[in-house]
Amino acid sequence: MTALMSTYARSELAFERGRGSFLYTADGKAYLDYATGIAVNALGHGHPHLQAALKAQADKLWHVSNLYTIPEGERLAQRLTERCFADKVFFTNSGAEALEGSFKTARRYQFVTGNPQRWRVISVTGAFHGRTLATLSATNNPKHLEGFGPRVDGFDQVPFGNTNALRTAITEETAAVVIEPIQGEGGLTATDKSYLEALRAACDEYGLMLIFDEVQCGMGRSGKLFAHQWFDVEPDIMALAKGIGGGFPLGAVMASERAAQGMTPGTHGSTYGGNPLAVAVGNAVLDVMSEPGFFDQVQTRASNLESALSELHARHPNKIQALRGMGMIRGLRLDDSLPAVEAVQALRQQQVLTVPAGDNVLRVLPPLNTNSDEIALFSRAVTSILN
Repeated sequence: MTALMSTYARSELAFERGRGSFLYTADGKAYLDYATGIAVNALGHGHPHLQAALKAQADKLWHVSNLYTIPEGERLAQRLTERCFADKVFFTNSGAEALEGSFKTARRYQFVTGNPQRWRVISVTGAFHGRTLATLSATNNPKHLEGFGPRVDGFDQVPFGNTNALRTAITEETAAVVIEPIQGEGGLTATDKSYLEALRAACDEYGLMLIFDEVQCGMGRSGKLFAHQWFDVEPDIMALAKGIGGGFPLGAVMASERAAQGMTPGTHGSTYGGNPLAVAVGNAVLDVMSEPGFFDQVQTRASNLESALSELHARHPNKIQALRGMGMIRGLRLDDSLPAVEAVQALRQQQVLTVPAGDNVLRVLPPLNTNSDEIALFSRAVTSILN
């Protein structure tokens, strides 16, 4: 019997080490990791540059309060803002914290600009924003809310893709709209340019903050550093986590100068957020992703993955209903006769790791630096469970 709480239906499978796209058990059995800790290990396992950065920092300083300047954090924030819309960054430990910080930033903006009555946030169906009480309330999935009391007030939900419904839901109390450019847990549904443009226009018209949740789809997973950059639509606030630390716990709230104007001393904080170990690894991740040609290579690999998934779809139209997602955040919408959870278990028997998502989707989340041989190995494993 384990002393851990039973909040996960854990497999007995345990890993001792990892290298590249593979995880290894204590007896040396190799598993192709196309779950990557649910989009966390963006550069695979045991990346030498990330390891070196962590070891070097561990020899110097592990933790110091955010009451003091953390130079590597200042550097990482500057580098991130140079690559997108944002001017300001607040570092967190997780995606849920990044979303909570984003909601607070949006509400605080409305407060300091003379609209304290604006505090509600509109989300969309199919979303997943985290496991805290507030982020669960924004997600509004009954399965995740059961047994935790009433929803936290302040969140309204509208159908995904329905701009008219969103406009109808806006009231004098609305502060912000939150959306994932590519839904993760909800089933790998990607937005499109016209929808995001419509959300941007509605937020501008009514004085709302537009929040992008790029916790899962950001940091290169779409084939660009940030997924919204494919659509040429900029948010006011963005939540990041997962891939930003390459496996080390790190998240971030990123905001424009205008959106962040209310986040003054004493309004928010985090004991561990942006500690020296985390930001050292975050800078190492960004070093790799800033190398010339890195995203060209990611997009080439993503094209190879898409071709492999399309071929699987063509060969098994009765088992695979549709392809979802983009870049290196992909999904196979399976026929209801094959539950995604069972497909994940069957692939595990083939020593390939994946993860399910909503709407009976098999989520495919390779390291960004996977190769064609590994994609072919994955394709053969999927073929074996579909035949």
